[in-house]
Amino acid sequence: MNPAQRWPFWLKLLVAALLGAFGAFGLAPFGYWMATLVSLLLIAPLFLTCSTRARAAMLGWVFATGYFAHALSWIIEPFQVDAERHAWMAPFALILMAGGLALFWALAFWVSRRRNASAVRQGVLLAVALGLVEFGRGYLLTGFPWAGVAQIWVDTPVAQLLSLIGPYGLGALIFAATLPLGAALSENRSVRSVVLPFVFVLTCAVLALSYSAFRPLVQFSENTVRLVQPNAPQHQKWDPDYAPLFFARQIEFTASHPRPDLIIWPETSVPAWLGSAQPYLSAIADAAQGTPLVLGIQRGDGPRIYNSMVYLDEEGQQRGLYDKHHLAPFGEYVPFGDLMARLGVFGLATTTGNGFSAGPGPALLDVGKLGRGVPLICYEAVFPQDVNGAPDRADFLLQITNDAWFGTRSGPYQHLAQAQMRAIEQGLPMMRSANTGISAMIDPLGRITEALPLGQAGYVDAVLPEPQPMTVYTRIGDSPVLIALLFLFALLLRRTRSASR
Repeated sequence: MNPAQRWPFWLKLLVAALLGAFGAFGLAPFGYWMATLVSLLLIAPLFLTCSTRARAAMLGWVFATGYFAHALSWIIEPFQVDAERHAWMAPFALILMAGGLALFWALAFWVSRRRNASAVRQGVLLAVALGLVEFGRGYLLTGFPWAGVAQIWVDTPVAQLLSLIGPYGLGALIFAATLPLGAALSENRSVRSVVLPFVFVLTCAVLALSYSAFRPLVQFSENTVRLVQPNAPQHQKWDPDYAPLFFARQIEFTASHPRPDLIIWPETSVPAWLGSAQPYLSAIADAAQGTPLVLGIQRGDGPRIYNSMVYLDEEGQQRGLYDKHHLAPFGEYVPFGDLMARLGVFGLATTTGNGFSAGPGPALLDVGKLGRGVPLICYEAVFPQDVNGAPDRADFLLQITNDAWFGTRSGPYQHLAQAQMRAIEQGLPMMRSANTGISAMIDPLGRITEALPLGQAGYVDAVLPEPQPMTVYTRIGDSPVLIALLFLFALLLRRTRSASR
C-alpha cells in the first residue's frame, strides 16, 4: 500500500511544496540533476493518493509553485535596482509568477487523475500532460519557458538530445522516465508492473549516451572574437557620475592588442541614444582601429523606442541594425502601458507608459568575414522557437545581454545555461557578451570554451568555433514532438474511458 495514502491532505501539500523546491536544485547554478529526478519520482505516489481531480490539481499547483518559487527566486533582484519605486512589487512578482506558471502544471495534474486507470497509466498520462502544458508555458501569451526541466542536463552528455528533439521533447522525456516509474514503485503490487517503466528509463539513458558519443567533433575557425564585459552595476549604469567610467572601460578593452577579428559590446552599452551617439561612435571606431564591432544601444524612431543591436564596419560606419522583437513584459513594456502609468506602474527598464516597441522578428545580421549570425538581445535566447525562426541558416548565434538586472545569484547562471541549450539545438557556436557576466564563447555542443566570471570587468579573446551541419531540431522544430504528445494524450484518454466503461 502507498504509505502516503494515510497522510492528511495538508501534510501531502507541505511535502509536495518541499519536493518542488528541492527539484529546482537541478537547475543552475547548482546542477544537481538527480534532485529534479527524485522530486518527480516522489511526487507520483502523492498524486495517486488524491481522491478527486480538484485535490490532484491543488497538489500539482503546490508542487509547481515550490519548484518555480525556488527556480525564479532571482526575479526579486530587478526590483531592488530602484528600490524606492519598485521594491514593493518584488514579493508580489515572485508569488504571482511562481503561482501563475504553476497553474499550467496544476492543469496537467487535474486532467491526469483517473481513479479507474492503473497507477502506471496515470503516471504516463501525467507525463504526457506535463509535456503538453510546457508547450503552453513557452508559447502562450508572450511565453516564459524559463526553468524548463530540460535545463538540468546542461553540461552533461544527455544535453546533446536537444539537437534531436529540442527542449520540450527532452523535458517530456524526463517526465516519461520518472513519473510512470514513481507511480509503479508506489503500488507494490508486483515486480512486473515496475519492469516496463524501468526498461524505458534504461533504454533512454543508453540511447542518450550513444547519441552523444557520435556527435561530430568541433572544429575551430581562424577568427578571434573579443567579448567585452564592463561590469556596470544596474543602479550605477545610467548614473552620470559612473556612466563615463564604464564607457571608458569598454574603450580601453577595445583598444587592447593583439587585434581580434570582431569585437562585441553588451546590451545597451552606449550611454546615448543612437540618433545622438555620433561622438561615442567615433570614439569607438578610433579604439577599434579598423576592427568591426557589434554593440547594444537604444534608439528612437518618432514616438517609438527600441532596444537595438548595431554593427559597425572596419571604418566605424553603421552597416547593420537589429531591433529586439521579443520584449520582457513588465520589464521593457507594460500591457495597457498608458493606463498603468497613470496608476504609477512602469516597466523596470523604461519610464514611458508603453515602453519599448518590438522589432519585426527573428533576423540575420551580417558581420563581414565571420559570416551571418542570429542576433539575440537578452532573454530572446530563452526562446528556442525564436532562434529556430531565423529566415535562413546562420554561421553563429550572437547574444548581447545586461544580466545586471538578474543579480548575482542564480539568474545569470540560468540565463547562460539556456544560451548553451540554444547552441546545442542549432549546432552553432554562440558568442555572448554580458554587461556584468557571464560573457562566454560557447561551441556547437554547448561547451564553454572561454568565459569571464560574473562580476568582473575585462575582456576575453576567444577563437570562434565552426558551425556544424544543420541539426534535426533545426529542420523539424517543435511540431513533431507536439503532435506526438497530442496523439498520445488522446489515445490514453480514450483507453482510460474505455476501461471505465
